[in-house]
This record gives sequence, C-alpha cells and structure tokens, in this order.
Amino acid sequence: MADTAHILILDDDIDVACAAQMLLRRRHGRVTTLDDPARLNALLEAGVPAQLPDVVLLDLNFTPGRIDGAEGLAVLDRLRGLAHPPAVIAMTAYADVPLAVEALKRGAGDFITKPWDNARLAAAVDSALARRAAAAGGGATSGLMGDSGAMRDVKAMIASVAPTEANVMVLGENGSGKELVARAIHAASGRADATFLAVDMGALPESTFESELFGHRKGAFTDARSDRAGRFQAARGGTLFLDEIGNMPLASQAKLLTALERREVTPIGADRPEAIDVRIVSATNLDERRLFDPGSFRPDLLFRLNTIVIRVPPLRERRGDVPGLLHHYLSLYENQYRRPVRELAPTALERLCEWHWPGNVRALRHACERAVILAAGDEYRYEDFGLAMPAPAEPPRVATAAAAGDDDEGAFRLGALERETIAAALDKAKGNISLAARMLGLSRAALYRKLGKHGI
Repeated sequence: MADTAHILILDDDIDVACAAQMLLRRRHGRVTTLDDPARLNALLEAGVPAQLPDVVLLDLNFTPGRIDGAEGLAVLDRLRGLAHPPAVIAMTAYADVPLAVEALKRGAGDFITKPWDNARLAAAVDSALARRAAAAGGGATSGLMGDSGAMRDVKAMIASVAPTEANVMVLGENGSGKELVARAIHAASGRADATFLAVDMGALPESTFESELFGHRKGAFTDARSDRAGRFQAARGGTLFLDEIGNMPLASQAKLLTALERREVTPIGADRPEAIDVRIVSATNLDERRLFDPGSFRPDLLFRLNTIVIRVPPLRERRGDVPGLLHHYLSLYENQYRRPVRELAPTALERLCEWHWPGNVRALRHACERAVILAAGDEYRYEDFGLAMPAPAEPPRVATAAAAGDDDEGAFRLGALERETIAAALDKAKGNISLAARMLGLSRAALYRKLGKHGI
C-alpha cells in the first residue's frame, strides 16, 4: 500500500508543509498539502474515495498565537467520524503532555513534534500505513483473520490474558501479524478506552532513546526548545507496544529495564522521576535461541517482558487460512482501486495455497494488491500475483558478475539479483531487519517495501 498511498499534510505553515512533502515524496507516490481546515472539509464533503487520504499529518494549531490545539483536535474528531477514517499523525511545536495524550485519546495514531527528525517522521508514516492496511472491522480479534487450529489457539490465548495486567511478549516472523495480536490484547483489556501506542524500538537511535521514551525538559540539550512527552507518558493509562524489541542495543535495554523495575521514568533535564501507568506488550522476530542468549538480550529484561508468551504461527503452518485471506485482500483492493470484481482461477488458488509465503500475511497482502492492479483477464491468474519465481530451498547466494557471465540470456536480470541480494543479507543478519537494512544501505521502511515486492 505504501507505494500508492495518499499522504495529506494539513499545516498552515507553507514552509513546514513543503519540507514534509519533499521528504515523503521520496518514499510515497502521492503527497499533497493543505493550509486551511476549510479546504479539507470541502474534500471530505466531495466524498470521492480516490481523493480521500490514507494518512493525514495534522497540525494542531492554525491561528497565530493559539497553542491549545483545539483547532486541530476538532479536525481530528471530524476525520475519526468518517466511515473509513484515515490514520492521523498529530504535529505540533508545543508537545506538552496533556495535548499529546488528548490527541492520542481522540484517535491519533502517533504524534510528531516540530522540528522533526526525518527518520522519525518517515517511520511514523510507514507505521501508520501498515496499521491501516492491516486493520479490518471491529472486535478485539477481528483483525486476526483465519480459523485454523493454530489461529484459534492464538485467539483463545488473547482472550485469557487480555483482561489481566500481565506483560505479554509476542513472537513471530516478519509479517505474521504481531502488532495485530498486540492491538487485540489492548482492545479486550480494561485499558481499551485509553491509548494504544506502538514504538518501533529497532528504529530508535541510541542517542535519542531516553528522549523518545522518557521525554525531556526545555533546555535539557541544544535542540530541546520545549518540553516533550515521552512515549511512556503519552501512553499513560493505556498500552505501550514495544515492537522489534530484540533489535535494541544492550545499553538501551538496561535503561528500559530500570524504568520497568521502578515503574517510573525521569525525563532528560528533570529533577524528579514520574510514575508510569502503562501495560507493556512487546514483540520480536528473533529466534528464541537468540532471545535467550545473554549476548543478544538481557535475561533480566526478558523475564520482565515475557510473563506471558504468545507465538504467532507463520502462514505456511496454517495454509487452510490462505483462501480466506486471499478473498479478503482481493476484495479490499478491488474496492480501494475501484477495479472490477474477479474470481480466482482454481489453478491459481491451488498454487497460492502451496506457496510457502516467506513474508507471511504482509507478503500475501502485497501480492493481492499487485494482482488487483495488474490483472487484465476475467479472473485472477497465478502470474498476476508476481510469485512466479520458485521459492528457494535455502537462502540463495548473491550472484557474481563472473557467474552471471556463464548464463547467455537474462544474466543480469535486476529483479532477480535484487531478490537474491536481499535474501542473502537477511540470512547473514539472521532475520534482523535493522541489521539487514544497514548492510544493504536501505532504510527499514524501504527494505520492508522490497520484501513485499519480491514476496520474501
């Protein structure tokens, strides 16, 4: 979805809006700007699905001198009232704790302070797009599609642990639906009416780790122009989802452990700690053997996080769910792109059910999007899904120029070489997305898009 997504930036400061637009255009095809909420109202009243945004970056103050955020919160309420609301990321230069918490309570998925960090803004948009694409209907486990025995076990576990306050660790491969499990736990808990806040721990630089999680006070360091709420404060009363927890450096793990043990955090520049009131749900794609390796992850932190462990099965272990998932996502994208409804050819369904789906549900979703966009016949063929290359029995070697020279035709097929290079990097990084992205010279978001593109 990221390549065809519509990102709308609503900010009265033209320079700020243009800066965000230039940054996001490198990653997403359609990025538009508006400087007045009234123009957004006209867009919403037109009601044309193709013109409605997938993600809105919403400034909270439009009138000079206003800092209470009331104008932006009114727009947020209007957006959340739509039948198919966009994901909203609140933006403000005045990130006081009450305003940030109020925006999140009213349905914003995240908030960004101005001036922003480019990597942080890009990651927030990518995360919002991923959450919106994965969301489906209401109910605590509605986003967890599938009625296989493995998925029934997962849903039963969620029903058992959600009403408690126990910390939960969700284990599973990339694209298997770990965040959906975390959201289902929150939705079925006593904290369901409060904030669910997701943080990609693997994307947090060590240098800003404490500021992002614990917050800071104005003047605490050179760029601290105002007080800023950390994620622990912003999620107060709700659930804090620590994604990619296995990619945290050991030094950052020690800081997180201290906060969890003491149930308090001290913002940078503050002279006293603040009590925290959050439920922790964490997730990682690390192999459990590595997770229990003290050289990779602190045992004392692990024991704080894994009171309850939920293992999300990969799609290849629940192939009976594939037909339902295909039907759901093909229908979703037919409606989104206003494409004709097509049946899935029986031979295509058989082959898709046999495919081992190394990218799990995320890869299946991207494959369905491609099929809806590219299909030209009366029914969907296997070739429309872009999975023609057979799945390798083991991670392929990166092709060298010399080896390629031995092949007469198609020796330098860039798509195949790119797929092999990515697969080899993931193998060398032992599945660590952040490390593989650094090895390839890509951002995590770019690597995720390429994983979807190649069905990895």
